[in-house]
Amino acid sequence: MELAAVYVQVYGQLGDFFAKIQQGQAPDQFTRQHLVDLGFASSNHRALIPLMKALGFLTPDGVPTPRYHEYRSKPQARRVMGEALREAYGDLFVIKEHPTDADKTLIEGKFKSARNVSDRLAQLMASTFYSLLALADLAAKGPSPKHTEAERPKPEKKPEKESASPVTTPGTAQPPPGPTLHYNIQIHLPATKDIEVFNAIFKSLKEHLLER
Repeated sequence: MELAAVYVQVYGQLGDFFAKIQQGQAPDQFTRQHLVDLGFASSNHRALIPLMKALGFLTPDGVPTPRYHEYRSKPQARRVMGEALREAYGDLFVIKEHPTDADKTLIEGKFKSARNVSDRLAQLMASTFYSLLALADLAAKGPSPKHTEAERPKPEKKPEKESASPVTTPGTAQPPPGPTLHYNIQIHLPATKDIEVFNAIFKSLKEHLLER
């Protein structure tokens, strides 16, 4: 849980301050000079910047967050503030889900004990909280989230059927060829003009090799 310890002495001007936020564009960085430009030039107004950071409207460096931009939409502003309060003051809503003015003493006591502060500071913290509470709608809920294309569950893929192995029947299988032998026979013919010698050689080849 959380319990923001920030406060402003000008809590009565919080309504005007947040109205100014809605009217103007978000700056690149929310500085003291921007406060002055909005019409909040007192040194007491400087505490508005830490308050905005505690509510999640600004980053630690003072850059407006998505919550800041969303708050600028008037139809969404009270809901956004309600979400910010539930985050920044979570411990208070454990005590009272919907605090009213009748619970202010109880709220001040919670600030005093949890933050170990004086009565004066506890009153300022509680008054800051109640001024913000007047700008919030605690019952409003944000728009229901929509599945993005990446988040949408994808249908499970069915396993592809294995291709059937070819069936062979007896007599159709082709066995792999076995090893074969090749002979390379060289015949050196004698240097003669006698035709009978050649005839005898070829006849012998036919009888002993070619007809086997």
